[in-house]
Amino acid sequence: MNVISVFVQNVRRHPEKMALIYNEREYTYRGLNQRINQFANGLMKQGVRKGEKVALMMKNSDDFVISFYGAAKLGAVLVPINFRLVVSEVQYILQQSDAVTVICDDEFETLIEEATASIPGIRDVISVPAAKVTKHLSFKNIFHDSDMEPDVKVSSDDDFEILYTSGTTGRPKGALFDHQRISYISQGVTGLLGLHANETHLHVAPLFHSAQLNLFLLQGLYVGATHVILRDFEPQTVLKMIEKYRVTFFFGIPTMYSYLLQAPNADKYNLDSIKLCGYGAAPMAPEIVRQSMELFNTDQFYNLCGLTEGGPSGIALFPEDHKKHIGKSGRLPMLFVECKVESEGVESADGEVGELLLRGNPIMKEYYKKPDETAATIVDGWLHTGDLAVRDEEGYITLVDRSKDMIISGGENVYTVEVENVLYGHPKILEAGVIGTPDDKWGEVVTAVAVIKPGEGTLDLEELQTFCREKMAGFKIPRKLQLVEELPRNASGKLQKYKMREALKNTYNPHL
Repeated sequence: MNVISVFVQNVRRHPEKMALIYNEREYTYRGLNQRINQFANGLMKQGVRKGEKVALMMKNSDDFVISFYGAAKLGAVLVPINFRLVVSEVQYILQQSDAVTVICDDEFETLIEEATASIPGIRDVISVPAAKVTKHLSFKNIFHDSDMEPDVKVSSDDDFEILYTSGTTGRPKGALFDHQRISYISQGVTGLLGLHANETHLHVAPLFHSAQLNLFLLQGLYVGATHVILRDFEPQTVLKMIEKYRVTFFFGIPTMYSYLLQAPNADKYNLDSIKLCGYGAAPMAPEIVRQSMELFNTDQFYNLCGLTEGGPSGIALFPEDHKKHIGKSGRLPMLFVECKVESEGVESADGEVGELLLRGNPIMKEYYKKPDETAATIVDGWLHTGDLAVRDEEGYITLVDRSKDMIISGGENVYTVEVENVLYGHPKILEAGVIGTPDDKWGEVVTAVAVIKPGEGTLDLEELQTFCREKMAGFKIPRKLQLVEELPRNASGKLQKYKMREALKNTYNPHL
């Protein structure tokens, strides 16, 4: 059993059921499978073989789903790429993943052309819907006449996808998963939330993210649900689509819920089809959760607290838990997963801070081609998340900090060391530290604390952002800047970031 074979079973079970809706294009399960097969057979004709890596740099669309499943039917390994990354970041991922084919939206074609110029292993770039660069291929021309199932045997232990998540050194790491692990994710979400074939999912969070991709798109096609896909997030459109297609399940990052609450006449839409809502990828303020429950007229909200290396799996806060424990991360682990809070090899007592550890079937196989990092992260079967957490006397776990200094801004993971490395390249900066500071809209925003070199005058936020813009993705660029005379360090010279956070609670200047 693998991800693809279960989807094909659903095609046989209910071929005429609506599978996917994108703009004006609608696909039954039979029609979607035929289109996927035509693309898979076209990729095979282009030379894509089992085990080869196929990268996708695409926004949400029907073409993303067709590309993803088409490559998967050949036994290829999928490498979804964050479309907000800049050339150097994309180049590293393509090279490190051993990608041979890149499928991209035409708006990213120039970026991909530059990123692949020095990578001899890239055989083809396929642009959606049509190529503008002469040497690239047009997506619309890849489809084969045959819509028969490709003659490729895919096993449950065959590799399925590599999901990249930035490392504390600034170099991304690719979490590798096989079909079996992702099947466990689909089964786990199905059991955890009670999702089934009669659901209608709305997909608006980016499908390159493990949460929207693995937890909900793949799970929904695994059970045979209907999927409505939006290319971009626009609050009025989301509410309109929920009403029009009678959507039953919605997942969003906290920022999306905040914008939905602010949408004009949001309470005028008929949203009573919604049965369940999920949120995750960033902390969500209790008040936003409460207001969102009122908007959707349901208290069936799930806080899904996981990480990419987990598939994503982790812990969950159930609807009934929100009555007394809203704001906490969860009490029980997701299905097929164990969890514990540990400090220095010993399980932490209630009320004591430790690191959250996970173990179970969905956990990644390894970091692709990074054995040392894998060995340091998975120890005796336990995944060390780097998240600092505390468990109360009732067993509820709350994440209190991240030992890897990761910032989650608008659902995007930002690692501070990566940003600091860029800041140190600024000619005026002597020292720099980066932290996340609370923000009602984004959950957290990237905040730079800097010491200016003697004689260099001052530095304002606009100048810093201009410097950073060509060197990193937009969501990583600092949104706040605090200039100080010195940074707090311990005896070993390491930054004491908790002191930086404390100082910023009561210290503001025109740059903040």
